[in-house]
Amino acid sequence: MREFSTKMTNNLNLQTIQKAKQTLSEVIAKTPTSYAPTLSKMHDCDIFLKKENLQFSGSFKLRGAYNKISNLNKNVLQKGIVAASAGNHAGGVAFSANKFECEATIFMPEATPLTKIIGVKYYGANVVLKGNNYDECYEYALKYAKENNKEFIHPYADDDVISGQGTIALEIIDDVPNIDTIIVPIGGGGLISGVAIALKNINPNIKIIGVVASGANAMKVSLDRQKIQNSKSVKTIADGIAVRDVSKKLYDIINEYVDKVVEVNDDEIASAILFLLEKQKIITEGAGCVSIACLDNKELKSYIKNKKVVCLLSGGNIDVTMLSTIIQKGLVYSNRKLSLKVTLIDKPGSLAILSKLFDDLDANIVNIQYDRNSISLKYGDAYVSVSVETKGCEHKEKILKSLDENGFLYKQIL
Repeated sequence: MREFSTKMTNNLNLQTIQKAKQTLSEVIAKTPTSYAPTLSKMHDCDIFLKKENLQFSGSFKLRGAYNKISNLNKNVLQKGIVAASAGNHAGGVAFSANKFECEATIFMPEATPLTKIIGVKYYGANVVLKGNNYDECYEYALKYAKENNKEFIHPYADDDVISGQGTIALEIIDDVPNIDTIIVPIGGGGLISGVAIALKNINPNIKIIGVVASGANAMKVSLDRQKIQNSKSVKTIADGIAVRDVSKKLYDIINEYVDKVVEVNDDEIASAILFLLEKQKIITEGAGCVSIACLDNKELKSYIKNKKVVCLLSGGNIDVTMLSTIIQKGLVYSNRKLSLKVTLIDKPGSLAILSKLFDDLDANIVNIQYDRNSISLKYGDAYVSVSVETKGCEHKEKILKSLDENGFLYKQIL
């Protein structure tokens, strides 16, 4: 068994994670680790999904938050606690504070999805919206906690929090004892640190793969350069892992225990959300599905082919508006929806001719708008914006060919 590095704190090891599991046993859901046959066939391996999107509060963050708050003494709890979060840590802190009848003030970035704000308020926490991203919000929260003599609950760089997150690994080992590889999202790094410490102490041969969003990739850049490199800004649909600055504590753990870190872009993340929704009937947020988004990465071939692989789905708190946008764009990219702006002669019967063309080609019109007043139009013309359902690439090309043959002027739009 591999011993935890002496340069790390003695308050963070396999034993503290096992203790956290006992603390959490009557509070959290033991989420399923389910076999995914479609994904397994696609990637020539056995893939299992650890569904932390089904956790109470919709995210793994409850584990670390509750474990931390359970270790605070009564005097600290009576003063109230403070947290900063892009959403999921906030939900975990709010849930835990409610259990301990403790006042919680939680700072969240101004652009936090409404779904996550409502979820936090549901548990009775006070929400303060500050900053353009997590790191700016974090500074406001630290200042508030210091000025008001309240305990600050860090979302990832805390031993009790990391130990709580590591309990996921113990559940995975119970369900799939002979795994070869686990793929885990990286934001601040608390989740992958706890998971890696647990698994590498249980079986050093298990490969730990981390995934960052390309719009928030400071941890990967730091590891590649072997020197901490903070980002100037972050921008990604995976708001749960949109962390700008790198924690030295977690950089050291990840550098020692994680075998590989890859990154995925927003298009890959969106595709993964849509894939899980359609093929697995699972709703995840952007951060929650990066372990699926990276599976086509060529750098991972040796880590997953013919292996037993666990993909950790870390959360399901996606904003409904974002989900709707992803679905609509996904339908276009997969050639199941075609949106066009067609120029017609503005006279009776023109629209009927266009509609009949779609009808003859078995293309169902789902949305249509008629504009005869645009200043970009020539006199006597009109624009028709129309969206039709299509049945794949061949059907789409057949429609476009027919429009060309019948002399329609058009352009494709999203």
